[in-house]
Amino acid sequence: MTPIFLFGTLCHQPLLECVAGRSLRMEPAALPGFRAAWVAGKSWPMLEARDGAMADGALIVPEHDALHRLDFYEACFGYTRRAVRVFRDGAETEAEAWFPPDQAGEPGADWPLADWARDWGEISVLAAQEVMRRMGNEAPEAVGRRFGIIRARADAQIRAGRWHRPGHVGHGFRRVDASHRGTDHVHDGFFNTEEIHASHARFDGGSSGHLRRIVYRVADAVTVLPYDPVRDRILVIEQFRFGPFAQGDPSPWLLEPIAGLIDAGESAEHTARREAEEEANLALGDLHFVGRYYPTPGGVAQVLFSYLGIADLPDSAAGLGGHVDENEDILSHLVPYDLALRMLEEGDMANAPLILTMQYLVLHRDRLRADIRDG
Repeated sequence: MTPIFLFGTLCHQPLLECVAGRSLRMEPAALPGFRAAWVAGKSWPMLEARDGAMADGALIVPEHDALHRLDFYEACFGYTRRAVRVFRDGAETEAEAWFPPDQAGEPGADWPLADWARDWGEISVLAAQEVMRRMGNEAPEAVGRRFGIIRARADAQIRAGRWHRPGHVGHGFRRVDASHRGTDHVHDGFFNTEEIHASHARFDGGSSGHLRRIVYRVADAVTVLPYDPVRDRILVIEQFRFGPFAQGDPSPWLLEPIAGLIDAGESAEHTARREAEEEANLALGDLHFVGRYYPTPGGVAQVLFSYLGIADLPDSAAGLGGHVDENEDILSHLVPYDLALRMLEEGDMANAPLILTMQYLVLHRDRLRADIRDG
């Protein structure tokens, strides 16, 4: 069988084993006439054609089933195999390598595997598990179109596993006091539906026994409510929401803070600023952290990060916005503080992050306005 030359992320052994479905031996090799480089502004590598260069990598000889899996994974990103000649132990040999139809992007700095593995290895392995579940059920290009949200979901799981509540109140149970007995993947899509099998310790000293629960898995998200302390008003956005529509709500267009999903490798603060620009054409000043919380912990695997964002909100700030590529239809409104209070009290704010952030503003409004005057 023709050897396969790997130059990039698949040289990370845990990722290679996840995709191939088995352990594969890698032998050092190099591809002449190419340089392994970061894709500028991205978190993955590319091969840049360059005379005299030599891209380090590895050779593998996968069996048919493993190669079929590897082909599927690479096809998710539009890569196909083509013949190359590489050097192994100083001798030139024939091989194949995966290439995109066009150059993958603008080349950046040299790409070190160790640096990528440190920052992206764990996320990539977890994302690859979801990608490979779709093999045989979905076309690779369809999976590839969702890879951004797949990585964001993986990043969210890893982020949650590294966070610890202070635990000032509580019995003291930890994750080791629950047993994960398996997961059935009911649906993989932009959002995932899973049936979790688990048991957990009870407060009376017993065990819950085997439980089956449906969980809706979403990537983590950020909400940010813009506030102008000089004009003493907020900006809220209005958009159609399928949740209220499915519930039979006669007014499924909700008033909300600006919100968006956190991309893999992105900080919550960066997401808040990015979404403010995309949804309302706003540049935010200081961000005030409101809270980190599970919006519906009984059945939704998602964490929200909410902020109040200081902003300049002239009359021209209201109007249409939204990301065209994401089919967003958004209308922003400027609301004076006194009217916002009335909306909060009378139920016109029917969105949990908006209620929470508005309550934060009630508590801190005087300080925020004083900070502007003193500054």
